[in-house]
Amino acid sequence: MANTSSAKKAIRVAARKTVINLRHRRAYKDARKDVMQAVEAKKKDEATSLLPKAYKEIDKAAKTRVLHKNTAARYKSNLTQKVNALS
Repeated sequence: MANTSSAKKAIRVAARKTVINLRHRRAYKDARKDVMQAVEAKKKDEATSLLPKAYKEIDKAAKTRVLHKNTAARYKSNLTQKVNALS
């Protein structure tokens, strides 16, 4: 257990940030999964409409450094390729 007040505060801050980071991570993973399910079901219209939401969530995660920017770019690129391959 922490002794100093600054160490106790650091523990509280870390706990708050962990919750926020997990929320961002869950959001982008769910968005990617939704697009991929539409692609696997061969629903191009649905996948195309879900793509901007996935982009938004991936960009949010990259902005808050939950994801590295290159990883985010790779995810967006892969999703776009898969959606475009449906046509």
